Amino acid sequence: MAKDIEVGGQGGFSAKDYHDPPPAPLIDADELTQWSFYRAIIAEFIATLLFLYITVLTVIGYKSQTDKTKGGEDCGGVGILGIAWSFGGMIFVLVYCTAGISGGHINPAVTFGLFLARKVSLVRAILYMAAQCLGAICGCGLVKAFQKAYYSRYGGGANELAAGYSKGTGLAAEIIGTFVLVYTVFSATDPKRNARDSHVPVLAPLPIGFAVFMVHLATIPITGTGINPARSFGAAVIYGKDKAWDDQWIFWVGPFIGAAIAAFYHQYILRAAAAKALGSFRSSSHM
Repeated sequence: MAKDIEVGGQGGFSAKDYHDPPPAPLIDADELTQWSFYRAIIAEFIATLLFLYITVLTVIGYKSQTDKTKGGEDCGGVGILGIAWSFGGMIFVLVYCTAGISGGHINPAVTFGLFLARKVSLVRAILYMAAQCLGAICGCGLVKAFQKAYYSRYGGGANELAAGYSKGTGLAAEIIGTFVLVYTVFSATDPKRNARDSHVPVLAPLPIGFAVFMVHLATIPITGTGINPARSFGAAVIYGKDKAWDDQWIFWVGPFIGAAIAAFYHQYILRAAAAKALGSFRSSSHM
């Protein structure tokens, strides 16, 4: 058990306990017998479906409103800023709605990072990722069902490496962008931080949504911004064109590497998990 000191209401100080949750087991068979586990999987599916439905509609709407062959204008539609707000805003809303049920991952890279940090079991991580990918496919499928002509004409919201950029640049953009997101997730949900800053209400979905927004501003011109393998996979499956699949590996490898780096950085550098483990080992060896 550890303690943090927080400022009291009358200028004094009071101690507040916090507990790091124990590491999740690699395989937790008990989860498979709990309704809350399946409820969380359903929540991840629905959240990812809604995420892709709203954001892909926004992308297609922007492209149709700026299509000069159809009477569009360069300054028509929501613009790149609006697209970034769409992605960031939806993540804020959906994480807020589902955090208490599933943790509000809505992204296989986030799930992978939390698995590496032993926050979720292997079984939960695999089923979350499957639910997220299926939800993304269904979300894009709804968009295509409602606006088939626009969907095919304007690229289906599929992620593609922009002309003039190398695959290495695209991969680096996805790694760094996902690092920013997953690092923010770890920081916003850190139990030690929540105990230390308990006198300042912290709404975790807000910084997470802002991280998605800022990353989209930076990388939309490069890759269209993936940082979420389910988002890229679902759009590619429904769009189905070769270009969407040519660069698909970038939108899996990049986010997973970025998530792994973020998990290592937060757990072993900022939280000094390795040093604590070594200190505990030395203490026990002298008993």
